[in-house]
Amino acid sequence: MKITKITNLEFGKMVQAASQKLNQRAEFINSLNVFPVPDGDTGTNMSLSMASGAKYERDETSTQVGDLASALAKGLLMGARGNSGVILSQIFRGFSKNVAGKDVLTADDLAEAFAAGAQTAYKAVMKPTEGTILTVIRKAAGAGKEAVKTTDDICEVMVAIVEAAEAALKSTPDLLPVLKQVGVVDSGGQGLTFVLAAFSDSLSGKIDESQDYVPDDAEMDSMIDAAHHQSVQGQLDPNDIKYGYCTEIMVRIGDGKLVDHDFDYDTFYDYLAKLGDSLLVINDDEIVKVHVHTEHPGDVMTWGQRFGALIKVKVDNMRLQQETIMEHDHDAEAEAKTAEAVSQPKPDMHGYAIISVASGDGIGKLFKGLGVTDIIAGGQTMNPSTADIVKAVNASGADKALVLPNNKNIFLAAEQAADVADIPVEIVHSKTVSQGMTAMLAFNPEAELTDNQVEMEDTLDTVVSGQVTHAVRDTTIDGMAIRKDDYMGLVDGNIVVTNPDRETATIDMVKHMLDEDSELVTIIYGADATKAAADKLSTAIQALDDELEIEIHEGDQPVYPFLVSVE
Repeated sequence: MKITKITNLEFGKMVQAASQKLNQRAEFINSLNVFPVPDGDTGTNMSLSMASGAKYERDETSTQVGDLASALAKGLLMGARGNSGVILSQIFRGFSKNVAGKDVLTADDLAEAFAAGAQTAYKAVMKPTEGTILTVIRKAAGAGKEAVKTTDDICEVMVAIVEAAEAALKSTPDLLPVLKQVGVVDSGGQGLTFVLAAFSDSLSGKIDESQDYVPDDAEMDSMIDAAHHQSVQGQLDPNDIKYGYCTEIMVRIGDGKLVDHDFDYDTFYDYLAKLGDSLLVINDDEIVKVHVHTEHPGDVMTWGQRFGALIKVKVDNMRLQQETIMEHDHDAEAEAKTAEAVSQPKPDMHGYAIISVASGDGIGKLFKGLGVTDIIAGGQTMNPSTADIVKAVNASGADKALVLPNNKNIFLAAEQAADVADIPVEIVHSKTVSQGMTAMLAFNPEAELTDNQVEMEDTLDTVVSGQVTHAVRDTTIDGMAIRKDDYMGLVDGNIVVTNPDRETATIDMVKHMLDEDSELVTIIYGADATKAAADKLSTAIQALDDELEIEIHEGDQPVYPFLVSVE
């Protein structure tokens, strides 16, 4: 069937199909992470980013495709998580600007829009790297421009775009040697290829092959962790949790005695959206999975039964969970508050807000102790969105703000937030928690915003950052054979050691970090480690150099049992 124009109806179906496809393929995209660490979240980031864009598009009442594209771009911008999500948002930012004011899109319009999207995405990245999502969109857009020279059939143009994207994706290992070492294609490029393929399938009326795919528990859990932690982790007072029950259901569509509705995604989703927040809905032809924070878990279950049989139900009282966490920390907090009460008064911030991304209550307290005013929950396993950062900045009540991402995968989202925030914002490009803490030592509340940003960034290279975690798969990187479940030591982002024993891996990592000028070693132990384990590690490090000063702090961070810095 030949199509020569895309109306609002076609465009809406394209966007929703792309969102669904990314939902369904999120865990596969995550698995393409080059390093075998348990925080490979490109798929989750792109899926949640596209879900935000799809919601904005779905809520837009205009019938003009230009307006729908603008809504998609705005939703992607505000929901963008991680570098991959930000670049995806920039592609559709350029796309939307190119089609502004258009009622429908022709094949020429579509090709020009993708070309504009590629240009915008490249401009958004300070140092564009080939072999990434950028290569895929550039090659795909180029194929679209060539295709419209010989046809006005949009389906044919989209097929050409998808084929070029797939070819470009296959070439990414040849452009980025590390991809070839590990034997994977670029994860962001894979996500974009899924988006383009969903557009093509939607336009041509093909049954998307992903409809035969049943989302597994790992996929849903990964997305739930991001949404759940983002919503709850930073809320220290249980009374501040607006929706107290984390509710998950799985429904077998069309089965059960209480079914009185045929499944329609929008109908199903829109009702649940009124019951709470942090909503995730993933489905195929047979199963729909739901995660939502609500005050009425019974209503969620009743609604699910109107579409099928409940085959899984899980409800957690988040207020009770938070109370338990607070009771656990009560004694330590009481001591800290007593010490704070007799210390000097809180310094005058001179209109500054300093916003740090941190995962783990202990790390949040460490940042607060260094002068950070606001914490955004997130980091290695759950990158905050542009909207999360904007909200923190605008709610700070400050005249100006500094943002510490503490993770390079948050840089682009932070920079986008700085562009749209209500007050002037500068980003201190800290790649690790250790760098962020070191940068805080250079903050001067009396200095100008840009001067502080420069001074704080100048300190980042004065600290060596080490992270210990476990491998999620077998692989070989730079000639180093890594086995699943072994511990790895990463120094400034590079894997330098691997060992089945955690303590041995950590000590070997520290050996790589020390030099003759090293004076201070800081150990931050996470949720999967203990103070006793940290003390034992400290003794072993002291044996390497008895002149070293060693500090130990409880961080509570996930994924990384030990974060170590050397100064």
